Amino acid sequence: MDGVVNVLKPSGMTSSDVVVRLRRILNTRKIGHTGTLDPEVTGVLPICVGKATRLAEYITNQGKSYRCEITFGIITDTQDASGEILNKAPAHVNAEDFQHIIPQYLGSIRQIPPMFSAVKHQGKRLYELARQGLEVERKSREIHINHLQLMEWMTGEYPKAIFEVDCSKGTYVRTLCHDMGQTLGCGAHMSNLVRLRSGPFRIQESLSLETIQSFIEQDDHSFLIPFTQVLDLPRVILPPQRALAFRNGLSTSKSQVEEGAKTDEGCEVQVFSEGNFLGIGIWREQALCPYKVF
Repeated sequence: MDGVVNVLKPSGMTSSDVVVRLRRILNTRKIGHTGTLDPEVTGVLPICVGKATRLAEYITNQGKSYRCEITFGIITDTQDASGEILNKAPAHVNAEDFQHIIPQYLGSIRQIPPMFSAVKHQGKRLYELARQGLEVERKSREIHINHLQLMEWMTGEYPKAIFEVDCSKGTYVRTLCHDMGQTLGCGAHMSNLVRLRSGPFRIQESLSLETIQSFIEQDDHSFLIPFTQVLDLPRVILPPQRALAFRNGLSTSKSQVEEGAKTDEGCEVQVFSEGNFLGIGIWREQALCPYKVF
């Protein structure tokens, strides 16, 4: 059983919980997720099964889209609704104020990871230090916000907004909420989050664990997506006589590869021969070198 499952993660489960449950449903241990979602977050969680686990990094590195609810006037230690309230005061902001600051958060920006995160500091996860009441200096990271759009505004003493954001891997949406609250001068936290997309996987096609269970009970594996369909890498086709060489770890010169293939130095590509997936190759010194062989 090999492929990727587009799981609709429910609230209250960690990403690891989903993996454990899916191992029981599919009766296989070779399963891994493609990036952690906090327990309260729902939505798309691609899960790699079988041979696809070797390609999880390529799915993890793809862009993400979210629908987020932000609450103004309340700051928490985790930057989301699960944390302790650090400050609470009525927020005098409106939809126009929010729209006005959006351009500041588009494109490439720097973001400091929150203390309650899985980022490591001197061998320890930041959340482990945070639970001890410690706070350490964190280096900012470059992220990219492709699109951010206000969808709904809710007035009140503590106004709320719902926005959709399309962003790069490694973006902390709760930190984005916190930072926007600071920019507006009233503070804010992320009060709800749904992942709408992870790479090519969309929430419209995601399946609940219960639905996957029903597929298995009917001996129907059509929910498994072939991993070659979801890799965002250029394709290279080798002639049959070079397929065995690739599988044996031998490089192939540029002249022996199909004309028009992407051959930039350091470029990773999907490698096929006669319709069969051979693995991932990388271009080094005008030669295609095996990187991950299947």
